[in-house]
Amino acid sequence: MSLRALVQDAADRLEAAGLAYGHGTTNALDEAAWLVLWQLGLPLETALDDPHAALPNAQQVAQCQALIAQRISTRKPAAYLTRQAWLQGFSFYVDERVIVPRSLIAELLVNGGIDYFLHTGTHKVLDLCTGNANLAIIAAQVYPDTSVWASDVSQDALDVAAINVAQHDVNARVHLLGSDGLSSPVLVASGPFDLILCNPPYVNAQSMAALPPEFQAEPALALDGNTDGGHDGMDFVRRLLRDLPGHLNPQGVLVLEIGHERAFFEAAFPALPAVWLQTSAGEDQVLLLTREHLTP
Repeated sequence: MSLRALVQDAADRLEAAGLAYGHGTTNALDEAAWLVLWQLGLPLETALDDPHAALPNAQQVAQCQALIAQRISTRKPAAYLTRQAWLQGFSFYVDERVIVPRSLIAELLVNGGIDYFLHTGTHKVLDLCTGNANLAIIAAQVYPDTSVWASDVSQDALDVAAINVAQHDVNARVHLLGSDGLSSPVLVASGPFDLILCNPPYVNAQSMAALPPEFQAEPALALDGNTDGGHDGMDFVRRLLRDLPGHLNPQGVLVLEIGHERAFFEAAFPALPAVWLQTSAGEDQVLLLTREHLTP
């Protein structure tokens, strides 16, 4: 069986199973290619029609088919099966203790989409709700003159983050700490910050109830924005914006991802002059606020 045929067969099986995507791929063919190439130990950029590629043997074909069957039967995101996720060219370790990294903020960091709002004195960065530390690590790589603090309320997430910080060799510049929002005394003592990145839990209650199994496999703590009793997904964001001014330097900025919840955000904060940033998903999922915006 050729590599192309093996991937196409896997894609057909995934398509027939009616799976949900969004954890690194958006369709069955890309997901099949990712899983098959990973199982075969081939680079993800391998051309499926490369005439020089060795044909998978019977054992390899069986292993690939077993992995596809596992993806279908468990409905877990592919990244949980491979223990690896890719974001903007960076590879990260992941498992069920963290959500699969997919933040559009990573795109803005890499393509310079927020550089206009920074200044020459931008040296202290906070990645709030860091998860597996992907944004903190990318920020450290993109802005080599910064020190980055990465915080999360989940010790499980911080344990995974420590794996990635070590793998990317940024231990000297990325500092992990536990904090429920901005409440940690260590976080307070580490600030104020020039740039705060935050991809918080923001999913509204109705959407949480309708999540497909792939998203239900992720920690609800990292998704559910209604833990204070609300329904619009903005509970964490309300606390964040209330507490934020004292944690930002005078020229500091917050870059906040709210996914498909712009309508709920604007309903919750109708007078807030947010700057909506252009990403590959449009200009309604990531916003920027300055300390001036947040200070009456």
